[in-house]
Amino acid sequence: MTTTYGSAIFRDHVPERTAPAVALLEAAGYAVVGKTSLHEFAYGITSDNPHFGPVLNPLDRARIPGGSSGGSAAALAAGLCKTALGTDSAGSIRIPAACCGIVGFKPTHGLVPMDGCWPLAPSYDTGGPMARDLHACARMLEALVPGLAPLEIDLEDVTVGVAWLDRADPLVRARIEEAAAFFPNRTEIELPLLQEETYPVFAREAADVHRDLFAEHRDQYGDNVRTKIERCLAVTDEEYERALEARRTYVEDFEEATAGVDLVLAPTLECVAPPRMDDLELRERLIRLTYPFNATGWPALALPCGAAEGGLPASISLAAPRDRDAYLLGAGLELEAALSAST
Repeated sequence: MTTTYGSAIFRDHVPERTAPAVALLEAAGYAVVGKTSLHEFAYGITSDNPHFGPVLNPLDRARIPGGSSGGSAAALAAGLCKTALGTDSAGSIRIPAACCGIVGFKPTHGLVPMDGCWPLAPSYDTGGPMARDLHACARMLEALVPGLAPLEIDLEDVTVGVAWLDRADPLVRARIEEAAAFFPNRTEIELPLLQEETYPVFAREAADVHRDLFAEHRDQYGDNVRTKIERCLAVTDEEYERALEARRTYVEDFEEATAGVDLVLAPTLECVAPPRMDDLELRERLIRLTYPFNATGWPALALPCGAAEGGLPASISLAAPRDRDAYLLGAGLELEAALSAST
């Protein structure tokens, strides 16, 4: 099956073997019904692909579907499939899930095998399930990680730290607050946002992935991704070393801020799906609340939680410390049921 990674360079590329994650799903009875489009090399949040055309948001074609796994989210929102596989390096499962009103689950970093997936920034890259409800995501994750099953959770027993509400648009914030009310034991926490000085770690990893390919095929990259790769290649060793230390400090500060809570609850995005525009204009705002969970390696899910600005869906994020995926799934399923019963 032709596999392009969203790149013109690989327009006719057919891999020699099936990726282990896909093989696990097929062994569990899943059937591949098609390939979806994505942002070029999974490096972007709009899925506006210069080589294969833009992915359209089925909820509003004037809005972005999110990215990089925008095709997966759009296919689900359009009813073309029951589940989809996405990747997430700075929000690439959760951003399109939020934009298209579906569910996305980013597992703990390293939990789902990434062999056979074109890398973006390996210490951030995570594969995970997308579906129209969390039950379908949970079943898919059980196939990807045999033995993993949601725990039975009572929301009254969960201590939740609520963060970043002040950054959300008014109706998005209102929907998040309504959903948070299902957790009796909740408290607002001062959760740090990822600082810009950590980004050279991500950039250096992306540069290392593309260094040789870009040198040979620079003109075959789209303008958007070409600009980002050029910036990545410009990162110096000194900037990279400082960023490594800044990331370590951030993880420590993050864990200190979340000490004593079982889950973090926050908006997935500050806004509903934005109007279509260039990724470089939107990127900083759309990854602001998703990227921290890639830097820490925490599992995080995006769950639709009601209509917000323009009648488009708001999305709530729940996240748990590393390796607490089963706990997060259990709590998410209870919240999903509570939200469904309230509408």
